Amino acid sequence: MIRDVAYELLLRVDQDDAYANLVLPKLLSESRVDSRDAGFIQELGFGAIRNKRLYELIIESASKREVSAIENEARMVLLIGVHQLLAMRVPVHAAINETVNLAKRRASKSAVGFVNAVLRRVSEKSRAEWIAVVTGGEMDRDQALSDEYSHPLWILKSLKAALAARGLESTLIDLLKADNTPAKVSIVALPGFSKVEDFTEFGITVGASPFGVEIHENPSNIESVRRGFARVQDQGSQLAVLALTEVGLEIPDTQWLDVCAGPGGKAALLAALARPGKISLTANEISDHRAKLVQAALEPITNIVVVRSDGREIGEQGARFSRVLLDAPCTGLGALRRRPEARWRKQPEDIKDLSKLQRELFESCWKSLLPGGVLAYVTCSPHISETTNQVAWALSRYGSKIELINANLTLNAVNKDLGLDEGFLTAQLWPHTTGTDAMFIALFRKSLN
Repeated sequence: MIRDVAYELLLRVDQDDAYANLVLPKLLSESRVDSRDAGFIQELGFGAIRNKRLYELIIESASKREVSAIENEARMVLLIGVHQLLAMRVPVHAAINETVNLAKRRASKSAVGFVNAVLRRVSEKSRAEWIAVVTGGEMDRDQALSDEYSHPLWILKSLKAALAARGLESTLIDLLKADNTPAKVSIVALPGFSKVEDFTEFGITVGASPFGVEIHENPSNIESVRRGFARVQDQGSQLAVLALTEVGLEIPDTQWLDVCAGPGGKAALLAALARPGKISLTANEISDHRAKLVQAALEPITNIVVVRSDGREIGEQGARFSRVLLDAPCTGLGALRRRPEARWRKQPEDIKDLSKLQRELFESCWKSLLPGGVLAYVTCSPHISETTNQVAWALSRYGSKIELINANLTLNAVNKDLGLDEGFLTAQLWPHTTGTDAMFIALFRKSLN
């Protein structure tokens, strides 16, 4: 009954606003499935959530009924069935029969025949044929792409604008496809505790970060990961940390700050990089729960202090830090391939409050930064309001006291194969170009005078 686990995942995401990547491990543990079934369940559940917009349009076309008029349980069963038929290598008869059996267990009796009929109708066409059916009459190309690739229109337009700002508008479809392709599991080999060579038997080391490895093995099966010597972490996040630590300083480099440290992945890499220079790291987090996650993530590293406070107030303690990482709260539009439900929960109205919070945190971090020190402003979002607009605001706000360092030049020095365009001073990574989450990185130096 492995499809029941996928159904339960969709149910919790839909009804409890749960995060799929957090709920799934618990469901897999409770069901005690083997690794092969676990992979099938993840693809089934995440794929159904990720492609929800397209599949609901197909269900409406096949059933001649609005999805809002379909009982919730049957709708989720149908999403699971459609994904098997149109995106997985499941034989048609198995996809239909097993999904109908799922409907018998999970939906009302009256819905079982309906589910069977709709799935049989869906199976009559290929994915490409269905896309032509549900988008063929749409005159607005952006809306058609929004439907085909299951990106809300406002997100698609935001991504399109961000790409255009970098001269990459022609790669929009490549980005949409990348967002809908599950990200490979990447780990960071914490320097001083492990090396990338330690993990060659589990995956490949070719990637964006010199400390990153893409693995094929379940991370929990790797001894170094269990011991905390390596961590699951996207290579874009690793590059954000390395960009900050690569910049040279003209002042003593003794104290670093990670102001929004939860859940602790970037802080762990920062702390590992700080150890050889006997540099202390302060990892700040506002939430008790997330502060505990940071503490757990930093074991067995000892050159750190975890504090719980509002990052907007930390600057009131005065300038103390030579390097500050502000991984700012954001919409998370750069990690859509990892968080399948995120695209359906974010709203354009979120941008205003987030932009205000980002600026308040920046001001606090700036106060905490020593003259001559460097601040990295990072978001896991390419949205212009959260990235280049914030950079323009900071440069206007602090005038001659602030210098924008070339982040692309800095990152190309970290990995010459990145090939980032050094004509842009800020760095924007992309799933379809750098193979990472769409991290934005801006580096600022505070004037000595």
